[in-house]
Amino acid sequence: MTRKSTSVSGRRPREVVADTLRERIRTGKLRPGARLPTQRELEAEFSVGRSAVREALAALTQEGLLENVGRGASPTVAESTHHPDAPRSAGVELADRLHEAFQAEDVTVDAFSLTTETLNNALAWPVRQVMDHQLTPRSVTARVLIPSLEARLALPRLIDDPEDPKPRERLHQIQTTYVNALSNSLNSLAQFGTEVTLTVRTVPLTPTHKLYLLNGDEALIGYYQVVKNEEAAFEGEQLALYDVLGLTAKLFRSTRGPQARDEQESSFVEESQEFFDSLWTTIAVPFG
Repeated sequence: MTRKSTSVSGRRPREVVADTLRERIRTGKLRPGARLPTQRELEAEFSVGRSAVREALAALTQEGLLENVGRGASPTVAESTHHPDAPRSAGVELADRLHEAFQAEDVTVDAFSLTTETLNNALAWPVRQVMDHQLTPRSVTARVLIPSLEARLALPRLIDDPEDPKPRERLHQIQTTYVNALSNSLNSLAQFGTEVTLTVRTVPLTPTHKLYLLNGDEALIGYYQVVKNEEAAFEGEQLALYDVLGLTAKLFRSTRGPQARDEQESSFVEESQEFFDSLWTTIAVPFG
């Protein structure tokens, strides 16, 4: 697969555009119903190509942040119809919860997922807030688990040939790109006085869900949906895959302690942490 150009931070152009627009929406600079700049204006603002802008707008649309995309006019910020207790897409919910978690003095993030793409996107907002001195955590400790390519993963795989190794090789390239971006993003906080520790390990499992544990008191879990992806590219070849959706997966949130609604919710957080720790301390090995 041909590597796409990346910014100095390791993020792809489309991610830079999406992260910035996402932050403007969350902070109210772009309010519900507001029309975005035209694609040409966004290309000029971010010094990127048209494809990067289109991919960024598509990602924000999938997250439910934009509407009226591709109808001959600039898209608008979606009107909020979200109930406080309803699950939201991973890209939206994780960013909001990470922003809240980063208000602690010592931040801990444990993540189990396929590639860390959602975690990378969600961290853009709190990282920017630290750089702007609006959030001032003393330390950030992140432990990340992703599947090992040495194992025979059930997904992704070719629709017509489950044994073909190309989908796993493509996945490894994607994992490496996002792990490097995650490292660059978190380690950039060191210059602002935050002590950062990031450890990435792999396990010989195919994730059927993604799990995020924040500050030991909150669990976010979402289930991967298996879909047909007939537009995947790898080394110039088009692949028809059974793949999974992660960024748009709904995240269900549970807390423990005074904010827990009942004992069952608190127990779920504790059990989720024990699940993660059991993988981390037994069969997990360093990513590389």
